[in-house]
Amino acid sequence: MHPYSERRARLIERMGSGVAVIATAPERARNRDTHYGYRHDSYFYYLTGFAEPEAVLVLVAGDSPRSILFCREKNEEREIWDGWRHGPDAAREKFGFDDAHVYGELDAKLPELLANQPRLHYVIGEDAAWDQRMMAALNAVRAQVRAGRQAPSELLDIRQPLDDMRLIKDLHEQALMRRAADISARAHRRAMQATRPGAMEYEIEAEILHEFRRSGSEAPAYGSIVAGGANACVLHYVSNDAELHGGDLLLIDAGCELGGYASDITRTWPVSGRFNAAQRDVYQLVLDSQTAAFAEVKPGARFIDYHDAAVKVLAQGMLDLGLLKGSLDEVIDKGDYRRFYMHRTGHWLGMDVHDAGEYRPRGGGPNEWRTLEAGMVLTVEPGCYIRPADDVPEAFWNIGIRIEDDVIVTADGCDIYTAAAPKTIADIEAVMAEARG
Repeated sequence: MHPYSERRARLIERMGSGVAVIATAPERARNRDTHYGYRHDSYFYYLTGFAEPEAVLVLVAGDSPRSILFCREKNEEREIWDGWRHGPDAAREKFGFDDAHVYGELDAKLPELLANQPRLHYVIGEDAAWDQRMMAALNAVRAQVRAGRQAPSELLDIRQPLDDMRLIKDLHEQALMRRAADISARAHRRAMQATRPGAMEYEIEAEILHEFRRSGSEAPAYGSIVAGGANACVLHYVSNDAELHGGDLLLIDAGCELGGYASDITRTWPVSGRFNAAQRDVYQLVLDSQTAAFAEVKPGARFIDYHDAAVKVLAQGMLDLGLLKGSLDEVIDKGDYRRFYMHRTGHWLGMDVHDAGEYRPRGGGPNEWRTLEAGMVLTVEPGCYIRPADDVPEAFWNIGIRIEDDVIVTADGCDIYTAAAPKTIADIEAVMAEARG
């Protein structure tokens, strides 16, 4: 069975009964009569593999399960201007739907599909126009009550079961994510080789984007962060327009999207090609904290465990470097380490760079966290960001370091998808020296 058909069948089984309606994303105007590059809705694409706009998936659960696609009709004139369309017939055959109709027929057919169904499942509250459309369909069924038709009495958010499904990556997803990670690793290596004092951040970003596209990626998975010097201490820096200076570090957080799946890598390296003593100390500290975090990514561990492992190493290192004072327990309990490390050590990764899925079990207490399972993909990204201050040794000023890799939970630990991106001090300096050689 095709992976998309298999996912639809699993979701129908989870639904038990009722009808699910899942729309793809609309096209968005950029200015006047031009649009932003189109990107499908992740939930819709996860279940269909269908990348065209103006499309809706309807799933009917129960004794006679069905999957129905509504999509754009064939139109020779529009295809001359905008490109080829599948149309309902070709889409039904290629993507394995039980039926397919023209998108313009959705509003007329929805009341028929909802009649006498106990539940309506859809993405509640995401889009006001869709909420109104669903309410209009329900009211159309209620208007037929004297004909013996009943409207669904329950509204359920389809995202909850889909989030759980999306957390565990199947073999098709794993293969795409590994390829995306390989492309992004090559892009980071290319950026290291291109880095020189006097270059602009956007020039290095261009090297990243070039490698993404030449390797078949559709687009960046998110806005790239290319941050030299003090800019690396701004967690979501995206201006990417400053000059790079010898003696500074360059932090790049960038990953490509391939086949609808994201990669997410951060590497930090010296603009001049060699770390100075203070940079080396902080970099090795962050790298050691990541190694400690990797050891806690395994089935049965809590999501928070690998963050806690990284924090313990980072906090001790901050004490050893003179950035903090006190005991290890004190700086962790009081949260003093957050002055230099203020974010979580990772997140789910998949179709979205911050992917679907809850981090805590529903109904759990404040200290309960999701348990890791084989097939989950997540990032491991400790960091240390040191802004100038009177109580901070000047040698550490404006050092901003993050090291981020993408990992999949395996049966007995984890596998690092992004290991090909140079990461040790020796490897980074060797790659940069070779490019200048």
